[in-house]
Amino acid sequence: MRARASTWPAFFSWTLGALASLRLTLVLIVLLAPAVVLALNFEEWRSWPLAIPLAGLAVNLLAALATRPAFRVQPALVVFHLSLGALLLLIALGRLSYLRGTLELTEGALFDGDLTTVDAGPFHAGRLKEVRFAHDGFTIGYDPGLKRNTTRNPVRWLDESGRWRKSVIGDHHPLVIGKYRFYTSHNKGFAAVLSVESEGSLPRTTVVHFPSYPINEFGQTNELQLGDAGGNVWMLLDFDEVILDPARKSEFRLPTDYQLIVRDGDARHELSTGNAVSLKGVTLRFEGLRTWMGYNVFYDWTLPWLAATSALAVLSLGWHFVGKFRLKAWDN
Repeated sequence: MRARASTWPAFFSWTLGALASLRLTLVLIVLLAPAVVLALNFEEWRSWPLAIPLAGLAVNLLAALATRPAFRVQPALVVFHLSLGALLLLIALGRLSYLRGTLELTEGALFDGDLTTVDAGPFHAGRLKEVRFAHDGFTIGYDPGLKRNTTRNPVRWLDESGRWRKSVIGDHHPLVIGKYRFYTSHNKGFAAVLSVESEGSLPRTTVVHFPSYPINEFGQTNELQLGDAGGNVWMLLDFDEVILDPARKSEFRLPTDYQLIVRDGDARHELSTGNAVSLKGVTLRFEGLRTWMGYNVFYDWTLPWLAATSALAVLSLGWHFVGKFRLKAWDN
């Protein structure tokens, strides 16, 4: 029993020494290079390939601190190296739990937790389904040459106490709810609000988002699925107004004179607001036009910890150099 017990300290010491090895450091750095390349080019390789070498480097650094007295001679350097190890671990954890996504929201509509596109780490466990907010329109000014200015997007959002609150967000000023950060994007446009009524069923409201404006100024088309019986119909938002004039300052707005062109096979229908048309047993009514805004969503719980740890690393390194190179007092 004594012989077996005595092997544990030796095994632990050997393991710690192996983890602190400079050879392991080199291997992990070599592994990190292709992981970065994969992460930049393939969405499915943005978590584990980065997290494993980063976590390994953190463990390698902490093991070196534990086994090499030279690292522990100066307290400032100890704090600095511990901060570096913590940074590596936090980055690795962030890659495993982050979320990036996009969504489109019609003016006045309520976000229900569903994203248009999503890229998330395998251990993302946020509460996006509980987030609720609505946007109440937006203003975007353009300088001559269609140079886009600041976006101002008033929003209403539900806080943790169940109360509705108001805020104004933009491309660089997010709405923050439960560590989720919602930013406005360059994608925005027009949305047709439609009432669809099939035989024997109650009317339902649906919204068709036309492509982002003004980048798709001459391609304001989309399709609507009427149902299993009705199939798809093609739609065009038709207007002749100049919404954004490249020759002068202007502001994004809805057109004042427009029609919704609906094409079902060879049949073509022109609908103004309030008009309806029957298509294959489905009554389609054009209720009006609104705007839609595209949002970028970002979640990473490690961000405040990364900021605090980075500040600690900078301060400890400054502490080290101040102590190392401080000037001696002049002789009187």
